[in-house]
Amino acid sequence: LTVNCLDRHVEKSPNRVALIWERDEPDTAVHVTYRELLDLTCRLANTLKKYGIQKGDKVAIYMSVSPLSVAAMLACARIGAVHTVVFAGFSADSLAGRIVDSGCKAVITYNQAVRGGRIIELKMTVDEAVKNCPSIQHVFVAQRTDNKVQMGDCDIPLEEEMAKAASVCAPESMDSEDMLFMLYTSGSTGKPKGIVHTQAGYLLYAALTHKYVFDYQQGDVFGCVADIGWITGHSYVVYGPLCNGATSLLFESTPVYPDPGRYWEVVQRLKINQFYGAPTAIRLLLNYGEEWVKKYDRSSLKTLGSVGEPINNEAWQWFYHVVGEGRCTLVDTWWQTETGGICIAPRPSEEKAEIIPAMAMRPFFGIVPVLMDENGKVIEGNDVSGALCIAQPWPGMARTIYGDHQRFVDAYFKAYPGYYFTGDGAYRTKQGYYQITGRMDDVINISGHRLGTAEIEDAMADHPDVPETAVIGYPPRIKGEGAFAFVVVKEEAAHVDRIREELKTIVASRIAKYAVPDHILVVKRLPKTRSGKIMRRLLRKVVTEQSSNIGDVTTLDDPSVVSELLDAYQKYKEKSSS
Repeated sequence: LTVNCLDRHVEKSPNRVALIWERDEPDTAVHVTYRELLDLTCRLANTLKKYGIQKGDKVAIYMSVSPLSVAAMLACARIGAVHTVVFAGFSADSLAGRIVDSGCKAVITYNQAVRGGRIIELKMTVDEAVKNCPSIQHVFVAQRTDNKVQMGDCDIPLEEEMAKAASVCAPESMDSEDMLFMLYTSGSTGKPKGIVHTQAGYLLYAALTHKYVFDYQQGDVFGCVADIGWITGHSYVVYGPLCNGATSLLFESTPVYPDPGRYWEVVQRLKINQFYGAPTAIRLLLNYGEEWVKKYDRSSLKTLGSVGEPINNEAWQWFYHVVGEGRCTLVDTWWQTETGGICIAPRPSEEKAEIIPAMAMRPFFGIVPVLMDENGKVIEGNDVSGALCIAQPWPGMARTIYGDHQRFVDAYFKAYPGYYFTGDGAYRTKQGYYQITGRMDDVINISGHRLGTAEIEDAMADHPDVPETAVIGYPPRIKGEGAFAFVVVKEEAAHVDRIREELKTIVASRIAKYAVPDHILVVKRLPKTRSGKIMRRLLRKVVTEQSSNIGDVTTLDDPSVVSELLDAYQKYKEKSSS
């Protein structure tokens, strides 16, 4: 696998740039060639071998985005070890839980991370985590900052060891179905599951989707701003682009540091050709207005991509018209940690084929989507909605949940025997295109009407003063479930009560009277995971008043949002009852 990602490119064009590391500190990009990346990878691989890591061993990587963290992934792959990257903002508890579940022998980390101008203590978190991880034998510590950190008996200074190591490391011979990596994703139960991807099928699928969905051409600079801690970073920052011999961006910072022009300043300075990001970041930036975008030259951009959740219409229009100046192809990509790569997207397609805003549209080669009804029957024809399943296997699909194959079977193959169940609902349009309507567990039933909460959210997001909304179903009244809406209102917006009434009118006119939320609670922000997904489970706990039983919130970007929400809900309740 690493031969496909490194050696074959080094043979042909060793000085081609593989990675451009856009460090947190503005304007300090570091370029790494394929030859340099192979050298880093081999030294790191030899260091792991020296300390007893061998084929089949599990290694946790708890690092911010950098050439070294990419080399750590590739070094594991080169010696046949299995990496599990844990986002470098997860708490000690989540890190320990993942290490224990996967049985890691080592952790690779940084002394500290830097993000948005702030220092994040990584080594300290690892120390805290490994107290409860008997399987850990070594902690390899690299230096991201010049600050000294506590080093203990099992800690190894990574760069010092790499400097002593040989720069050649023969790749381990691997079977196509050997494990490549595990990546933990949250299940509906709250206990994270270790999704397993293997060698050949995964790499093939990541590389093909990268090439065809984004129309990647040799010489392009591919800018996926995802963190390596989630699947988008694995498939479209590391494995897909490197397999294709591409130049891939590593973005260490945040969209608003040092100001909301950061993405577009990077696009201008590094001449990015494809830009792939999350709707949550687009909605955040939309709030700051167009001038931050228009300040920078974006003429290098050819393709824009959206990933992580269905993009709402307002964000799509802004991304397309403001960022892309109406001349870039915008691909709204639907896929999952479990699918390994993009499954439904507007491209590839016939030349100049139509793209409908905020719709994933077309299945990728070999993907056969079907919609199922409540009785497990395939729904034929167009202009229909149902549970989105995939009818035949594809190379990138996950092979199991580590240590719990039964959970894998139950979660994905039991609901509709013979099909992979995605957990999402979808609508097939009159023309036969697919639109993802949201998680099936976010479908509510009001007065006998089935309604995806995403539909209500989309309607409310059309209000100019409401950048973000989250709607959940909550129990019981005569009409079955009701809808409870959490909305974020733009700072300069004055009349919150008027906005509430306007939102009700919009929903009534866009969907129907029955769809109007019973409650609209204005909050400062929504609870999000680090990959930008709204944690709806938490919102349900708030409105069903189970605050003592919030469950695992370690995946939250900022856990302090919990008390903020509980306070807002209490005040709202008191006001309503008076």
